Amino acid sequence: MKNIVLIGMPGVGKSTAGVVLAKVLGYEFIDADLIIQQQEGKLLREIIAEVGTDGFIEVENRVNSQIEVEKSVIATGGSVVYGKEAMQHLREIGTVVYLKVSYDILEKRLHDIKGRGVVLKDGQDLRGLYEERVPLYEKYADITVCEDNLNVEQTIEKITEQLNKLEA
Repeated sequence: MKNIVLIGMPGVGKSTAGVVLAKVLGYEFIDADLIIQQQEGKLLREIIAEVGTDGFIEVENRVNSQIEVEKSVIATGGSVVYGKEAMQHLREIGTVVYLKVSYDILEKRLHDIKGRGVVLKDGQDLRGLYEERVPLYEKYADITVCEDNLNVEQTIEKITEQLNKLEA
């Protein structure tokens, strides 16, 4: 099995589910946001403050399009889908899994959206961001797992079921 790439909105649990999924599969776990922070020597919110939304998306696209790993679960930042080169590369090296939640559940999970280093355009709110990104997540996903009312273990079960079906 190749890499597994997790995409979805901030707060859906890409990192949380990714760590558990990596343990279950015996894979490495890679957090793309941490790679960006290491390479840039700054926190995500500092990068966004310095270079703006578009500049951050360029940095994220560049870093993600250079990830070279095998047998890894890669948790991406929610804005990765804005980078065509990154998404093309991630699809080549892995199976893309979209972790989906309804807007109402997402709104309850996300309290401090700015403090998380979330890429928002001027005047954009969470609903606007959600409506803009969902079609992109759906476009790039090989597998979609709806997490509404699921705990981490149930989410992992659904992901592994779908992966097994894809391989069969």
